[in-house]
Amino acid sequence: MVTTTLSLTGRALRLLSAREHSRAELERKLAQFEEEPGALVKVLDALQAKDFINEGRVVDSVVHRRASKLGASRIKQELQAKGLEPQAVAEAVQALRASELDRARDVWRKKFGQQPVDAAERAKQMRFLASRGFGGDTIHKVVSGSGED
Repeated sequence: MVTTTLSLTGRALRLLSAREHSRAELERKLAQFEEEPGALVKVLDALQAKDFINEGRVVDSVVHRRASKLGASRIKQELQAKGLEPQAVAEAVQALRASELDRARDVWRKKFGQQPVDAAERAKQMRFLASRGFGGDTIHKVVSGSGED
């Protein structure tokens, strides 16, 4: 029994040392190593009590890593996939939407740098930004060059 707990704790700490993980992610990744029913829940409860698992840090980490490259929709999808609280995800997405146009322009500039010359190029640029999770209005403003400072 002791080796199982230490093994699960060790595995969890190894995962957490690489990057922030949500409780749901750790449950998913460590479930296969649980030898005794309930052992994983005890380990995760202990780690959460010691603040090794912190959903606020997970949200901040994802936003910090991904905001410069992705739109709010794509980041929202990633946060939801991590099993985070809907309220925390909604707050993060709302904050991201405020800077979405500027972030989309930066991504577009790095990739293309100039306005499209024909409809095919325009469609290509719009698809690229859409695949990154930027909203339709934002994409239109960026590709058409409207609202440019």
